[in-house]
Amino acid sequence: MSVTLKDVAERAGVSRSAVSRTFTDGASVSDKMRKRVEQAAQELGYHPNALASSLTTGRTKLVGLVSNNFHNPYFLDVFAHFTQGLQDVGLRPLLVNLSDETDPANSMRMLTQYSVDGVIVASSTLPPSFSIAFQDAGVPVVNSFGRFSSAPVVPVVGIDNVEAGRMAARTLVARGYRRLGFMGGPKIATSTQDRFAGFVSELENYSDIDLSYSYADFYSFSAGRREMERLLIGTPAEAYFCGDDVLSIGALSAIQDAGLSVPQDIGIIGLNDMEMAGWQNINLTTIQQPLDQIVRVSIEIMIDMLSQSQKTYNPQSKVFPCRVIERGTLRPLGASQLA
Repeated sequence: MSVTLKDVAERAGVSRSAVSRTFTDGASVSDKMRKRVEQAAQELGYHPNALASSLTTGRTKLVGLVSNNFHNPYFLDVFAHFTQGLQDVGLRPLLVNLSDETDPANSMRMLTQYSVDGVIVASSTLPPSFSIAFQDAGVPVVNSFGRFSSAPVVPVVGIDNVEAGRMAARTLVARGYRRLGFMGGPKIATSTQDRFAGFVSELENYSDIDLSYSYADFYSFSAGRREMERLLIGTPAEAYFCGDDVLSIGALSAIQDAGLSVPQDIGIIGLNDMEMAGWQNINLTTIQQPLDQIVRVSIEIMIDMLSQSQKTYNPQSKVFPCRVIERGTLRPLGASQLA
């Protein structure tokens, strides 16, 4: 038989309501009472029932963690950071896969069925309407990896993808590349649109650049490989900004299978700095997205929203800077001048 709240109350010599208050966040209970109850609970091996507690407090401590990027290995890292971070502050993540979902109302109904206290939309490809649907339903929501806005409707935490595109362009030009290609993810994704916009705007400062661009179907290895195989049928660029590490790794695979080498024949720069990018057999030069900071601040904002009225919360965009991680898929600075 499992240990009950009544058993703890009898062991501690207190009322059941005193035990309930001890294990209810924010409830009033003296330090002396708390120690007696916690000691009795420890001796009996009692653990509070989260479901029963939610019926009392009206809070489930469930936070929906929503994404549609499950085919991208980078998001395994994202989910690991989020689930651990939420658990560390006493919240319970509910992972939701929206890979095949196109209607924000359906996702909102699904999450509200579980009585989640809040939602973190961890995606750079879901349209803003998904986050707004939760807000309109009165559910606190944060859009992590979302599109930067100076006046966001919901809180946004991530990077400036336009600036990331500019950074990639500057990196390639500085290494003497002049025939450049942009190989983005899905064209409808705001991250793809913004990275391309930044890439193009920076290259407008140079009169001797030949630019080509194309899009992969998904942010995935197979999509990146297929698109690079198609590009190699014609005359490929000297170097590509692939817009995502997993696309870059797919492109590297296609280039190597075609008998070409990187960076001698074609240069590649990615974005994210996923763990796999640093593997010795990949060694991808990439733009690092500060995952730890994005996750930490997203959770901090969620905690703030849960502690106050959503109607009084002023949504803002929190943007973190990126940096280039030098590895082996671009020729080094100065190599073109020495050739």
